[in-house]
Amino acid sequence: MSGQGESALRIDSLFSLRGKAALVTGGSGGLGLMMAEGLLRNGVKVFIASRNAQRCAEAEAALAPYGDCIAIAADINDAQQRAALVSRIEEESPQGLAILVNNAGSNWGAPLEDYPDAAFDKLMKTNVSSVFGLTRDLYPALLRAASGEAPARVINIGSMDGLQVPVVQRVPTFAYSASKAALHHLTRTLAVELGPKGITVNAIAPGFFESKMTDYVLDHYQQDIEDDCPLGRIGTPEDIVGILAFLCSRAGAYVNGAVIPLDGGTHLSKGKREWMAE
Repeated sequence: MSGQGESALRIDSLFSLRGKAALVTGGSGGLGLMMAEGLLRNGVKVFIASRNAQRCAEAEAALAPYGDCIAIAADINDAQQRAALVSRIEEESPQGLAILVNNAGSNWGAPLEDYPDAAFDKLMKTNVSSVFGLTRDLYPALLRAASGEAPARVINIGSMDGLQVPVVQRVPTFAYSASKAALHHLTRTLAVELGPKGITVNAIAPGFFESKMTDYVLDHYQQDIEDDCPLGRIGTPEDIVGILAFLCSRAGAYVNGAVIPLDGGTHLSKGKREWMAE
C-alpha cells in the first residue's frame, strides 16, 4: 500500500478536482460546453476560449451559476490571438494551469473529386498544428501547476474517426479523419516529452455526441449511428465528463500517452448485421 492512509483511496479523494484551473478550447458549445460545466460543478476554475465573441459571452453567462468561469474570445489558429489568450491566463491564474483541454476542432465533408486543398489545410492547422502551438505556448503555465504526485494534464479531444474509416455519415471526411489520427500520435509524442516534466498528455476519442458539428448527421442518420454502436446510443454529457474527471484527477495520474475511445465500441463495429434482430 502507499502508506497515505485510507482517505487517499476514497472515491471523493481519488476523483477530486477542486482548486484546479483549466482551459477548455472550443468551450462555447457542444463537447466543450459539456466539459466546462462538468469541471465547474466540481470546483475547477475554468477558462473557455472560442472564436465567436458572442457565443463566448453567452456560454459564460450560462456557466456562471456553476462556478468561476472566464470566457475569452480567441482564434487559436492565429498566433497573435493565441498569445493574447496565453497572457490572459497567465494574468488570471498566476499559480499555473493544471488542466488544458484541447477541444477546438473543425470538420469538412465532400466527395473526393470536390474536396478542396484549402479545407484540408484548414483542418490540419486547426485540429493538429494549433493544438501543438497552444500546448507549447502554455508549457510554462502547465509546468508551474505540476508536481510529482499531481501532474498537470493535457487532454486532447481526438475522434473515433481517427481510429477507423467513418462510413455512417455518407459524405467522406478525408482531412478530419487524417487530422484526428495525427492528433492521436501527437498525443503520444508529447506524452513522452512532457511526462518527465510532470505533465501527462492523453487523448479522448469520442464517438457521436450532440453538438453543432454533428447536428446534420444526427438529423439525417441517427438511427444508423445508433445501429452502428454496440451500446445502441450516442454519448451523453455524463460520458464525456466522467472520462475527463478520471484523466484530470488523482485516479488518472499514472495514465500517460493513452488514446481512450469513448464511442460505445463503435470503432470496433461494422454496423448492423442482417442476422441481427430488428
